[in-house]
Amino acid sequence: MTSEKRYLEDFHQGQHFDLGSFRLTEAEIIAFATEFDPQPFHIDPVAARESAFGGLIASGWHSCCKMMRLLVDSVLVNSSSMGSPGVDSLRWLRPVRANETISAVMVVTDVRVSASKPDRGIVHFEWNAHNDSGEHVAELKTLCIFGRRPSNNQ
Repeated sequence: MTSEKRYLEDFHQGQHFDLGSFRLTEAEIIAFATEFDPQPFHIDPVAARESAFGGLIASGWHSCCKMMRLLVDSVLVNSSSMGSPGVDSLRWLRPVRANETISAVMVVTDVRVSASKPDRGIVHFEWNAHNDSGEHVAELKTLCIFGRRPSNNQ
């Protein structure tokens, strides 16, 4: 991560970010799903073996939460981020299983200054996540609002 604060002007189309990776244990998968997504294939290893997935899988929301943490730690923590107006698309392409390493990368697809609020702008990102076998597990298209770099005249 850069030690200087990141502003809208620091993003450009085609810019690539390696967000890092995470692993989920079976216990973490079950704990998250028990609270937020208690479907049998997320919380019960025996029932999961009988499911279409053939075993316990992480909730897609759990994977997204872990990827969000990677984004915060690697890009947003020292930035002028003002949050996000939403997600354009989200696809879970393959189940995430216990003890897999999931790596995420993100590319800037568009940067534009706000027409109504010129002190900020929107950055569009495309995310891709792969497991340690190289299989594509998730893709997202998101937006984030960033403040512009303050001028020296202020």
